[in-house]
Amino acid sequence: MPRLSEVIAALDALWPPQRAEQWDAVGTVCGDPDAEVSRVLFAVDPVQEIADEAVKLGADLIVTHHPLYLRGTTTVAAGTFKGKVVHTLIKHDIALHVAHTNADTADPGVSDALAGALDLRVTGPLVPDPTDPAGRRGLGRICELDHPETLAAFAARAAARLPRTAQGVRVAGAPDRLIRTVAVSGGSGDSLFEQVRAAGVDAFLTADLRHHPVSEAREQSPLALVDAAHWATEWPWCEQAAAQLDAVSERHGWGLRTHVSRTVTDPWTAHAPSDPSPSISGAPN
Repeated sequence: MPRLSEVIAALDALWPPQRAEQWDAVGTVCGDPDAEVSRVLFAVDPVQEIADEAVKLGADLIVTHHPLYLRGTTTVAAGTFKGKVVHTLIKHDIALHVAHTNADTADPGVSDALAGALDLRVTGPLVPDPTDPAGRRGLGRICELDHPETLAAFAARAAARLPRTAQGVRVAGAPDRLIRTVAVSGGSGDSLFEQVRAAGVDAFLTADLRHHPVSEAREQSPLALVDAAHWATEWPWCEQAAAQLDAVSERHGWGLRTHVSRTVTDPWTAHAPSDPSPSISGAPN
């Protein structure tokens, strides 16, 4: 079996930490470099449910997309929820490694996995990495559909193929508009509207779209917007990442066993749809 340091070196080769944004917190959070690793669990969020799942699974390493301590901390006391995660992991000899924005811009990266889940053909990055001479790395992806379909049909495709969440999928745009090209970005994407408009695509699928940016984007162009849950747009990366580590393990003869968590860690738990025919004029003053 490989040592943790060997597995981490392989993960850093897949998602070099130096390619993470300066504000990000990627890399190994806890773990003994000399400990042996036989089982790895991939998940989006390093929360207590995932730590408990790793304990039950007998995992030696958890790889998550989201950082545990993004803004730093002065304590890992078990009385805090993040500190409890750390205590659980160390108590059971489980390491934690994070690949966040360095996985977003990788080739393949988070948005490639999202495009794959939606059966879209990737034509290039939305925001190219200027340090990549091949022009394949970067943030987000520009994609094509095999056949044009309405916005309503495309939204239904996203709802059916992404993991089920309480939010589901929201749409801004005419339901019968034909969609041929799409930009996708796993996670929060409303900071990318300028690049999406410049790409000239018919629709943009991402997460965490806010009222004012969406309102302004809709006023500036006919771009259709498809808003899925943050967790759901990034979960496909876990399967892609596990397959990448499987390939490394096979090359080295490590015999690693990789697992992808199916635990839904999206924080939203329920959705109450609005009355389809409310009368605003009849609302009380």
